[in-house]
Amino acid sequence: VGDIDRGGVFAAMHGTVALLEAADQRLIAGFVVNKFRGDQVLLQPGLDSIEKLTGRPVYGVLPWRPDVWLDSEDALDLEGRRAASGTTALKIAVIRLPRISNFTDVDALGIEPGLDVVFATDPKALSDADVIVLPGTRATISDLAWLRSRGLDRAVLAHASAGKPVLGICGGFQMLGRSIADPAGVEGVAGACVEGLGLLDVHTAFEHDKVLRLPVGLALGQSASGYEIHHGRISLGDGVEEFLGGARSGAVFGTMWHGSLEGDDFRRAWLREVAGPDFATGTVGFGTLRERRMDLLADLIEANVDVDALLDLIANGAPADLAILPPGDGR
Repeated sequence: VGDIDRGGVFAAMHGTVALLEAADQRLIAGFVVNKFRGDQVLLQPGLDSIEKLTGRPVYGVLPWRPDVWLDSEDALDLEGRRAASGTTALKIAVIRLPRISNFTDVDALGIEPGLDVVFATDPKALSDADVIVLPGTRATISDLAWLRSRGLDRAVLAHASAGKPVLGICGGFQMLGRSIADPAGVEGVAGACVEGLGLLDVHTAFEHDKVLRLPVGLALGQSASGYEIHHGRISLGDGVEEFLGGARSGAVFGTMWHGSLEGDDFRRAWLREVAGPDFATGTVGFGTLRERRMDLLADLIEANVDVDALLDLIANGAPADLAILPPGDGR
């Protein structure tokens, strides 16, 4: 599947096949073009060329639809994420860490009316935010250093000192604490220990064994659930209260739970907590909306892709006589 919205889709398709070894080339039976804008007639010469160059058919062209937002697979999918429609009542700025992970933690916020969810990489983008979110990361210590190198730490501290809400999730929560230690070198140099932002009386130490669990609990008077996948072990000090496997102090929240904002009742309770009891939340559940998006995508595929051919590939595999392109053919 090639994303034409990013440009260079035909070069990417041809180059990807050609650079694979012969055995792997035999697994690629054809292509689908995704996110096409405009008249497909204008695209036809390109479709004909890629079929001729690779000896593989294009099974369909999916049109661009701004209302089809599925769970992000990688950080590139965060570019151009949607803002809420209608009048903005609350701007939520999510810091786009270099090694950001579990991006879907904030997807559920995007369904609420009046919320403008943006991804930020510089302090200016945080200056007018009502809420700042520090998301999960695959490299907490390195991303904390990046945060400081860009002056984002000062922006977060100024935001919090003004009494504005901050939410840290997993690695983002660990950054909000007093210290992060890596005695065994799980993330990098053994024995490393760095200061956190100091907004929460919390200390983190990484261990080799990864925590994997599906926690449930109560917060803000609502049931909450999520999942944990991390190396960090958290120690809470006296200056915080427990919050979803993490800690809270005033308007600063930290949780080790991914996915908790997907719970409609908890998400809306948290929004009223940070925006005021009169904040008007939506009525459509996140699960319901996600199902609608999947149905819409299924309809688009049915209308624009040769589904019978794809089902045949699933049942019988790729044809045995596919062309092998150089240099993967050994020449």
